[in-house]
Amino acid sequence: MRGLALRGLTAAACLLAAAAQAAADAPAPALAMHGDPALPADFVAFPYVNPAAPKGGALRLAYLGTFDSLNPFNVKALSTAEGLSGHVFETLMARSHDEPFTLYSLVAQSVETDPTRQFATFRLNPAAHFSDGSPITSQDVRFSFDLLRTKGRPPQRAAFALVKAVSTPDPLTIRFDLSGADDRELPLILALLPVLSRAHTDSAHFDEATLDIPVGSGPYVVESVDPGRRIVYARDPHYWGRDLPVSRGRHNFQTIAIDYYRDDNSLFAAFQAGLYDVRFEDDASRWARAYDFPARRRGEIVVETFPVGLPKGMAGFAFNTRRAIFADPRVREALSTVFDFEWLNATLYAGAFVRDDSFFGDSLLSSAGRAADAAERALLAPFPAAVRPDILEGRWRPRVSDGSGRDRLAARDALAQLAAAGFTLKGDTLSDPAGRPLGFEILVKTRAEERLALAYSRMLARIGVAARVRLVDETEFQRRRQRFDFDMAPASFVASASPGAEQRGRWSAAAADMEGAYNVAGARSPAIDALIAAMLAAESEPGYLAAVRALDRALLSGFYLVPFYHTKSQWVAYSAGLGHPPQTPLFGVDLDAWWRVPR
Repeated sequence: MRGLALRGLTAAACLLAAAAQAAADAPAPALAMHGDPALPADFVAFPYVNPAAPKGGALRLAYLGTFDSLNPFNVKALSTAEGLSGHVFETLMARSHDEPFTLYSLVAQSVETDPTRQFATFRLNPAAHFSDGSPITSQDVRFSFDLLRTKGRPPQRAAFALVKAVSTPDPLTIRFDLSGADDRELPLILALLPVLSRAHTDSAHFDEATLDIPVGSGPYVVESVDPGRRIVYARDPHYWGRDLPVSRGRHNFQTIAIDYYRDDNSLFAAFQAGLYDVRFEDDASRWARAYDFPARRRGEIVVETFPVGLPKGMAGFAFNTRRAIFADPRVREALSTVFDFEWLNATLYAGAFVRDDSFFGDSLLSSAGRAADAAERALLAPFPAAVRPDILEGRWRPRVSDGSGRDRLAARDALAQLAAAGFTLKGDTLSDPAGRPLGFEILVKTRAEERLALAYSRMLARIGVAARVRLVDETEFQRRRQRFDFDMAPASFVASASPGAEQRGRWSAAAADMEGAYNVAGARSPAIDALIAAMLAAESEPGYLAAVRALDRALLSGFYLVPFYHTKSQWVAYSAGLGHPPQTPLFGVDLDAWWRVPR
């Protein structure tokens, strides 16, 4: 009897396991990177929108720089017009801005994968169509995948290269074979594939800049273009997805007009004059002192601080380690040591900032203030020199100065570090082991960056380093950055709540010399590559946390940037004629959920 009972229990367990497997493999309207989606299958709208938001009116935006392309998906997309992705071009699934990494039905009405994520099958919404009325088919999706795998931006090419095979069993189904990829994020990356029209995409010249009006499937179409100066989007009255839960309460403006300005001062003056509606401020001094202008006093402009729940990333002056002068991490650390954040914060920024000390700051993903646990140490064991002991133990943080702007101890310590790397100070000049003076150029694109770079240049001069500051326009800056044609330049590594494949493009050895990739610093580290792979393959939350924190420690130990600073929230000034939902999502302000208040 006991044997029969045991066999009965075993059979029941097998049935339960089979049922669980079947449930996991079943088509679903949403997919989360870890755990389950927060919203039920029948949700009405995202929680951070107003489903009854009024439609109509215009939204006027402005950006610094210019543009020479309407293709946001190739290498030249660094000078593309703003607003195309998400407004004109849609992806298979839509990201919730209130969850770390969860996607919901859009062009694809369902996704199917297995627990180990060895495949991903997308079933398209039969109602989905492009703005010319032509239906979206699995062949359009396959065309988009093949084109972006060969001619897309570097992160797309790297991720899509992991796909073993693609099949389209019918006009509404596409299946990706992911066996051997060992990348649990890959189904979500594929779900963010932008869907391009085969009939309206010039695949032969896709890797070139173009000003041809694109045809997409999104809520807006391009109404007019003044190359380099202005682009206007108009809401598509025939948009197929307007009643989807992911669309309800969003895309409320009838038109969105975006103007471009070449100079940051002109950009701010245009806002003061009421020429555009929303300004995200990142200059603490300006936020504290420059918003008492007539339109604000008349109540035409509202200033508001919005919370952001994302981890705080890392920004800073990035060292181009492809340059011989920055090849030694001891040199990079020494040059970081003299950056006097405390003086800058008090003098230039009214004390508004907090120093960056992690690539995933203010979150559980951060290694700051935490000693590495056993799981992290196991991941780092094959690379004993990859992480400094003080960083491994969670004791390191950027140097804190005395705030005087003339911290002699910081200068002394920096010179000692440089002496250990073979540099010598003779008079007012620091020379390398070959006797060449140490000097380099800091490339910047705005007056605010120039002001900061000039202050840093003066700090470097105190230890005999000649740092020249070069101000260029946005277009030249982006072109030089994508060719890695700079010594040092400001860079910002925004942190996701669910770091993943984007880390390959930022830090992998494969991306170090890939034009257009965001491995700005030129990092080449077997440890970093292995930790990114471990992060992408992690099947449990503890394993994932260990991999991300270990990656954070390896990046900090490389001293790839002179760390900048961050705020805890977003500073936004906007027209009093705009309305927004009461809830701010995890990612911060979502302008697609705002609306024009009816008069």
